[in-house]
Amino acid sequence: MNFKKRIATFLMISWLLIPAMSLAGEHPSLIMTKAGVEKIRAELGTVPLFDATLALVKAEVDAEIALGIDTPVPKDFSGGYTHQRHKQNFLVMQKAGALFQILEDEKYAHYVRDMLFQYEAMYKNLPVHPQTRSYARGKLFWQNLNDSNWLVYTSQAYDCIYDWLSEEERRKLEDNLFRPFADYISVESPQFFNRVHNHSTWGNAAVGLIGLVMGDDELVERALYGLQDDGLEVGAKDNDGGFIKVEGQKVGFLANIDEPFSPDGYYTEGPYYQRYAMYPFLIFALGLNNVKPEAEIFKHKNGVLLKGVDALLNLSDADGEFFPLNDGQKGMSYYSRELVTAVDIAYHVGGQDPRLLSIAEEQGQVLLDDAGFSVAAAIRDGKAEPFEKRSINLSDGPDGKQGGVAILRYGDEDLTLVYKYAAQGLSHGHYDKLSFSLFEKGDEVLQDYGLARFVNIEQKGGGNYLKENTTWAKQTIAHNTITQNETSHFEGKYEVGSEHHSELQFYDDSNSDVQVVSAIEKSAYPGTLMRRTMAVIKNQSFEKPFVLDIFKLKSNKKNQYDLPFYFMGQVLQVNFEYDVPALLRALGKENGYQHLYVEGKGKPATNDTKFSWMGGNRFYTLTSATNTSDELYFTRIGANDPEFNLRRDAALMIRRKDSKGTVFASVVEAHGSYSPVSEFAVNSKSNIATLNVIYDDDNYTAVAIEDLQGDKSVFIVSNANTSATQQHQVEIETRKHEWTGPFHYFTMEQ
Repeated sequence: MNFKKRIATFLMISWLLIPAMSLAGEHPSLIMTKAGVEKIRAELGTVPLFDATLALVKAEVDAEIALGIDTPVPKDFSGGYTHQRHKQNFLVMQKAGALFQILEDEKYAHYVRDMLFQYEAMYKNLPVHPQTRSYARGKLFWQNLNDSNWLVYTSQAYDCIYDWLSEEERRKLEDNLFRPFADYISVESPQFFNRVHNHSTWGNAAVGLIGLVMGDDELVERALYGLQDDGLEVGAKDNDGGFIKVEGQKVGFLANIDEPFSPDGYYTEGPYYQRYAMYPFLIFALGLNNVKPEAEIFKHKNGVLLKGVDALLNLSDADGEFFPLNDGQKGMSYYSRELVTAVDIAYHVGGQDPRLLSIAEEQGQVLLDDAGFSVAAAIRDGKAEPFEKRSINLSDGPDGKQGGVAILRYGDEDLTLVYKYAAQGLSHGHYDKLSFSLFEKGDEVLQDYGLARFVNIEQKGGGNYLKENTTWAKQTIAHNTITQNETSHFEGKYEVGSEHHSELQFYDDSNSDVQVVSAIEKSAYPGTLMRRTMAVIKNQSFEKPFVLDIFKLKSNKKNQYDLPFYFMGQVLQVNFEYDVPALLRALGKENGYQHLYVEGKGKPATNDTKFSWMGGNRFYTLTSATNTSDELYFTRIGANDPEFNLRRDAALMIRRKDSKGTVFASVVEAHGSYSPVSEFAVNSKSNIATLNVIYDDDNYTAVAIEDLQGDKSVFIVSNANTSATQQHQVEIETRKHEWTGPFHYFTMEQ
């Protein structure tokens, strides 16, 4: 070998042996950039929302510094001291790093460095967390999910003080803390890292972010594409009954974008977990965008991450609270830190949509980084425009062909119908095909229960999911949809439910006064076809819009059908007699029925069953077309619940027995109001005189509504051909009706 070749070989080997950390570029570069920091420093004091956020964060971090650093030996579940302390540590570290960059005050760098070295000293010999409940135990926390939270936030703090640290300090932290940490949540925990689930998204992002800071391309590749050889068996499950590994399933960060997100930006686990996952999705994506712009991550899958922010904002009520589809805690809203992050990043990199600025104004805070400054400066400059939530139909599934969620809104969210005809939703999904919930101005009228969990409240199951989440919240009877023969959809089997999804028949919001969605479910009960058509209608004879619900069933055998309506409020009046039992007993023995007390039982007195209640100082009436052979139940949640884990919410349930084919037709009216100050009740009674199913066969179903003034409106839906261009003709009650499209609604005055 000649001299030149020996030199070239030496240089190549030397390059390969250079520690990965020396290949890292300038810092900060993940979420904050050098150019961005310089701009922030130059305009401090001139951007009100940014300045206000900075002052609040500075006060918070200064208070933590005054308390001193505590990194206790891990021992607790969610909500316990050690869990909450380590969580607070990573949140404060991230903020302290940002303060160091913006204010150039080294006390914040000292704080981050000192805390990191306490973790470095601890982690080297730290065993697996002593709590054994998780399928993938962490070290700092009881599950690797929270360990990944720690690394996602801590990576940002490390990036901010990277250049301030000495090379020796960086080497020690990376060798003893960051690389072992990244290896533990990935290589040593493939059942956690190598799957499609919000858990893995956090794990992928954690490994990728620390890889970007350290300049370690292998970690970044591991994050993007997962572990190539994980040794997992196909079909293994986690503690929630969800699959850890599916045959042929791609894994890694990109797969977690491709699979759970529909082309519309809907995330199959539901808005509660979409909110949670958007933080690692967008933080890692922004880091990639800054450090490796050639990856064009925000263009991946036609820009679905940014579409996801828009979809998530649309999945909220008038108060900004997310609809509790699947496992979802009520009250979670776009005021959460994850959505502050999502809105700021989406504005910063997504074309600067001025509607997002109005959400940021409502949130009242921004990120202390380039994205947050971009938003705050635009608000200062008067660029904000209203984010008007309108009716929307969001598809589910990676290709948008696995059902979806339709949201029909009238006016300024005067009435909002949420209709779920989606896929299973991974392990956080519920068995609630063709279910719905209803809101008026942000208040629940007819509710979806959500999850059975007291998040981070240690006294309740360690802050984790309770057994009642499986025995009640996921079961079909817990939702406003049909349960057949007291058995949940797909018999409550995850692996069966995951193979199927409902199908959209049509969606039409072109006329704000008559908005309609219709979907079918063929597989929840083999041999039974379920078809539900729901409409939000504004009729001039009615004070407010009302909801028309047509639930048609066709089966190859006789069944018992139960349809509950979980109302929120106080019972006012009914038009049927019922008996109240002396002793409360459960409605059934399993599939959620064991948790329902029977508080009253009766039968319809006429073919129109009426039930009125008051909630939120507003009046509501449910009018249903019933048979005299139907049974009516007042139920209340709470049976077989000795630890009081369930809310004591109520429902009116219609039971129809010995039916092959049948139609449940109902109208939910919102009407009037009550003032506890003036003590005046306005328009407290229903405006419906009669409700009847006047026609039903395989091709068409028609429902007639007659109001108290004698005016009659008719809704006809096509059951066979739902094309928007199909012409229809049918004779009903000696009158011929012709129209084009899947439905026909008209009013006949007296």
